[in-house]
Amino acid sequence: MTRVKICCVSSVEEARLAVRLGASAVGLVSEMPSGPGVIPEALIAEIAAAVPPPIGKFLLTSQTDPAEIVARQRRCGVNTVQICDCLPSGAHETLRKSLPGISLVQVIHVADGESVVEALKMARKVDALLLDSGSQTLPVGELGGTGRTHDWSLSAEIVERSGVPVFLAGGLNAANIGEAIQSVQPFGVDVCTGVRTAGALDERKLTQFIAAVSAAAQQVAAQPTPQRGAAELDRSAGENFDG
Repeated sequence: MTRVKICCVSSVEEARLAVRLGASAVGLVSEMPSGPGVIPEALIAEIAAAVPPPIGKFLLTSQTDPAEIVARQRRCGVNTVQICDCLPSGAHETLRKSLPGISLVQVIHVADGESVVEALKMARKVDALLLDSGSQTLPVGELGGTGRTHDWSLSAEIVERSGVPVFLAGGLNAANIGEAIQSVQPFGVDVCTGVRTAGALDERKLTQFIAAVSAAAQQVAAQPTPQRGAAELDRSAGENFDG
């Protein structure tokens, strides 16, 4: 089973549609330097309260001060914090102590071999990784929602070696998700722009996407070689990633 996270959810209605069609998690975007889907904190809290357990409620944050991240999580009432930027040394440990029971997911923007090194380092500090196609080095950082794919061979290496659940993001849609799952064999996939029309969640596109995910996951499961790291990932995965 490949989990599906629908990101950039902007209303209670979108969240309910995503859950009804089979999403395991929804992504709620707080302040970002760029990209789609940013919504006010009050709306994040409203959506999070309306989403039933055990659906993952991911708060996407670009904040790097642990105290600010903790305060926002408590105001929003989410069960997962998705860290979209680099944190200072010791910050993950502070978050872990301050947010017991809250899952931490670190975004890795996959560009080259250094991204693999970074991912393996971060895997020791968080509950899961999310591999995206942004760039933190631009004058205005791209921390997600770019609609671009990246080198899936690097993502596959991270899945193989990290030992934690890995979500694949970046330019995914119904047309390419089958190849992505076959190539990377991630624990879950994350989609924003690929299931939207004029910025709104599109039921037809989302239905097609989730059907394509299911078909690809079944093909992977039928292969003689077990899914990459599947047993390890299933043992590691918390309820916040399951729907």
